[in-house]
Amino acid sequence: MSNKDQKVPDFRPPTLADFKSSLALGWQDFRSAPLVALFFASFFAGTGLIMALITYWTGQTFWLVLAILGFPLVGSLATVGFYEISRCHQNNEPVNLKSIAAYAWKLRLGQLPWLATIIVVIFLFWFFLGHMIFALFLGLSPMTHTSTSLTVLLTSEGAMMIAVGTAVGAVFATLVFALSVHGIPMVIERDVDFMTAMLRSISAVLDSPMSYLAWGGFIGAITLLSMAPFFLGLFITIPLFGHASWHLYRKLSE
Repeated sequence: MSNKDQKVPDFRPPTLADFKSSLALGWQDFRSAPLVALFFASFFAGTGLIMALITYWTGQTFWLVLAILGFPLVGSLATVGFYEISRCHQNNEPVNLKSIAAYAWKLRLGQLPWLATIIVVIFLFWFFLGHMIFALFLGLSPMTHTSTSLTVLLTSEGAMMIAVGTAVGAVFATLVFALSVHGIPMVIERDVDFMTAMLRSISAVLDSPMSYLAWGGFIGAITLLSMAPFFLGLFITIPLFGHASWHLYRKLSE
């Protein structure tokens, strides 16, 4: 579907107008093919709900805290289908679930799985480090069910653990955002290796750190808020930000 180009793009600094325009175009894409977008969003929202139910049923609610804080780390992997939907709209090509799903499946043979592996490894390392932070501050505290967990988390040790965990999680989130914001759409659109795409994406972020951090912080905050009602808000935010991310990549790379 996509025309591959081996040239690695240069990115101009983003502006507030770029972010606003990307969001507007993203919303337009979502409204143009809502059922296809909701199909892809259902995998991400469903995974979050399953993780929440497992941690609740097993009584290991602390893992749910780690999962919620780390969930945005893998959110970028849910954008592949939305990128192709937006690309089809830009090129006035028809959008249907069968063709979009077939294209997303075809990407398993390219560079995307390698980039996805790195993101998943970072996510798992966050889980490992998060457990160490828990053991450091609350290793002797009982965490058997939701009410107990909330009680423990509201203690001074619990508040300190959340503060440290949030700070550490922010570092991981920034790293994943930097390597994926342009890295994922680049390996989809262009015939470049995943390492080149990652490094070019990180370089673009380092060239305009405050603008990208504001954009990433906005996406992260809204994504976390959208998880509140049983992850249902993700059916809106994931497609919106997925489409918007593609348009931002296209705007800044042209």
